[in-house]
Amino acid sequence: MSRVRLYAYHAGQCDPKKCTSRKLERLGLLTFVPRAASLPAGSVLLTPEAERALSKADAPRAERRGLSVLDLSWKVTEKVGGFPAVPRAVGRALPYLLAANPVNYGKPFVLSSAEALAAALTILGEPDHGREVLSKFAWGEQFLTLNHDPLEAYAAAQDSAGVVAAQAEFV
Repeated sequence: MSRVRLYAYHAGQCDPKKCTSRKLERLGLLTFVPRAASLPAGSVLLTPEAERALSKADAPRAERRGLSVLDLSWKVTEKVGGFPAVPRAVGRALPYLLAANPVNYGKPFVLSSAEALAAALTILGEPDHGREVLSKFAWGEQFLTLNHDPLEAYAAAQDSAGVVAAQAEFV
């Protein structure tokens, strides 16, 4: 598998000093797009509102089209009624994982953009790329430690149904 390209729409809603996607963009590990609708057509979009869980079956699409996130404040998103629609992308939800970032430490599902991308890369079969993303943050290794067993189980699952079945062990 070749290296998956990473994309983000950054809405400017978070503290710039704590923003993980800004840091990844500065380091050349991620590309920003000006609008959510500008994310690459057919890319795998990580969104908690997706109907299917991310699995290794999504790896060929991610390799061809990229992996995308919407960098939005969780608090603002809740107030406005959810994430913006990105019809050109293919939405996938991450399974149960715990945040290790200082803002949401220990909270399930409330991951930073860097955590979401790293988890997705691991599930897609690019754990070294995921580790590289997390290596830019003091708490990055803690994310992998907290989620070691779930990430191994999700990466071993063949498809979305397998990921959902594996998730039942950890919820």
